[in-house]
Amino acid sequence: MKAAKINTLLKSSKFKQVIAVQGWVKTFRANRFIALNDGSSINNLQCVVDFENIEESILKRINTGTALYLEGTLVKSQGSGQKVELKVEKIKIYGDSDSDKYPIQAKKHSLEFLREKAHLRIRTTTFAAVMRVRSALSFAVHKFFQEKGFFYVNTPIITGSDAEGAGEMFRVTTLDPKNAALNEKGLIDYKKDFFGKETNLTVSGQLEAESYALGLGEVYTFGPTFRAENSNTTRHLAEFWMIEPEMAFYDLTDNMNLAENFITSVLKDVMKNCFEDLKYLDERLAKEDQSKPKVERSPMGLLEKINFVIDNDFKRISYTEAYEILRNSKPNKKKKFKFPINEWGVDLQSEHERYLVEKHFNCPVIIFDYPSNIKAFYMRRNDDGKTVRAMDILFPGIGEIVGGSQREERLEVIEKCIKEMNIDYEELWWYLDLRRFGSVPHSGFGLGFERLVQFITGMNNIRDVIPFPRTPQNAAF
Repeated sequence: MKAAKINTLLKSSKFKQVIAVQGWVKTFRANRFIALNDGSSINNLQCVVDFENIEESILKRINTGTALYLEGTLVKSQGSGQKVELKVEKIKIYGDSDSDKYPIQAKKHSLEFLREKAHLRIRTTTFAAVMRVRSALSFAVHKFFQEKGFFYVNTPIITGSDAEGAGEMFRVTTLDPKNAALNEKGLIDYKKDFFGKETNLTVSGQLEAESYALGLGEVYTFGPTFRAENSNTTRHLAEFWMIEPEMAFYDLTDNMNLAENFITSVLKDVMKNCFEDLKYLDERLAKEDQSKPKVERSPMGLLEKINFVIDNDFKRISYTEAYEILRNSKPNKKKKFKFPINEWGVDLQSEHERYLVEKHFNCPVIIFDYPSNIKAFYMRRNDDGKTVRAMDILFPGIGEIVGGSQREERLEVIEKCIKEMNIDYEELWWYLDLRRFGSVPHSGFGLGFERLVQFITGMNNIRDVIPFPRTPQNAAF
């Protein structure tokens, strides 16, 4: 008999039907009550063993983590909590679980402990909820862009250019590190490498996506990116996923409109399709907050924070306006900011961004027209000679979540920027060709997918929103 999904059965009102289910045992009480979960729902199906039909030798093998196939009759539940339960008449054991060695017991485990068991942590309620939300959010991203006529482009993972100019990239090579050939300057001769040049894992698909936007009109990438930054914070990963749309004939205002529409749309989609998971995560976060000192507690609950973004129009201000607000704010005047705001041109930190969102405006904020000295070479220069057509979207509890800009489409201007920033002109010859042949105004933005998952699930550490986190000194599993 084909097994039914537990999430479907829990909503069923067709009692007395004979059905089959399969999954993993969460708990087994009184040698009779099995809480079974197959990953389809945050809720378990209570399965009540019919002793007349089940051998005792089978029951002795059932422990937390055991994989089972069950057949029986779906009946109205005698207890509270769910309306149906399964009266079990047949049990098949797919895989035994040693209760003394199985690490995911029916008790609270620390997230640090579960990171060491990343191959099994998906069997916990919390991580199953997070990963179902991640899956739904991924689908919502594709759905949004596909419905708007965007084309999905797969940009290279191996690249010879550094889109961000950060230099913190993972090298890709087949050369023997102990016996690599050297050139006349005594440096490694990458002409003898697999690609005939120095190559790395990409930090962004933006530059390549731009080239496709200038032919297809509106495109987006959604794929893995890599950053060799030796950072062990709760906000950084060495391998993460980026969403990067690029649009021809879009100016900065068009870009901001799209980004705001995109974020609110995908959040609404996930709220609709994963409400039970989000409600559980909201309750989990509330309990976690209660154990913290009052000053460290979240100003908003998880569902409240998501609705805060969905229900409020995003406030748009220039960097100069943001600077004046922050410079004159009470926290700045009373020296409560860790990074004081004293001079125009400083890079805004998370504490500043959160102040604008949570205290000053009480809504999501988009800051635009940033100082050129703190932004990338490809952002369009404004006529004032000081700022670029950049924009960042700021969220409660997290600060910046989206960064984007109108791209510099003028060949002579971008050539000058490349020269001023000492960027290798030869590596970007093809990128400059886009400005030589049929250049148009165009824009795009980037959003770190894990940052968005972190926001919508309320998880404090970004390592807990990706199946197998890659961080400094950690490439297990």
